[in-house]
Amino acid sequence: MLDLGLPGVSGLDVIVGLRGWTEVPIIVLSARDDERDKVAALDLGADDYVTKPFGMDELLARLRVALRRGIPAAQSPSIATPDFTVDLAVKRVRRDGEEVRLTPTEWQLVETLARHPGKLVTQRQLLQEVWGPQYGDESNYLRVHMAHIRRKLEPEPSRPRYFITEPGMGYRFELPDSPVSADPDGEPGV
Repeated sequence: MLDLGLPGVSGLDVIVGLRGWTEVPIIVLSARDDERDKVAALDLGADDYVTKPFGMDELLARLRVALRRGIPAAQSPSIATPDFTVDLAVKRVRRDGEEVRLTPTEWQLVETLARHPGKLVTQRQLLQEVWGPQYGDESNYLRVHMAHIRRKLEPEPSRPRYFITEPGMGYRFELPDSPVSADPDGEPGV
């Protein structure tokens, strides 16, 4: 449970920080009843929003709903590969013991893909999560930024092991023990 009116930090920033590394249910409790506040919290990753004052029975029912959805297994905020480490909690990537400087856009792409290891993340999903809901067809944005990410993190950027392109569909973040997708010619995607 999270109150948006925290001293010294925005509750919305807390939601963003948590969603960077965990899927634990978040129920917002707030005196703010403006629709914009509710939409912002839910769009940033809150699972529910309860306005004060509220009845204890209602709150307990909402907690039961969140628990029925299941609490995910413990998630590590850090993903290690043989070549680099992605720390989702502190929003950093390290390679050979040194921090790799990523632009905010590059970080958002890495974070989104790392949160779904081995799974296809569509171009539309990446565009909307990183650039906003009005984006969906600007695949050239992804090609440019993924090329920069590969130059910074892949051991051989022209033969990616981690950031795999699924042509016409999207991208995957593959961990070393995950099967690597291939294009029709049998080569890893670029």
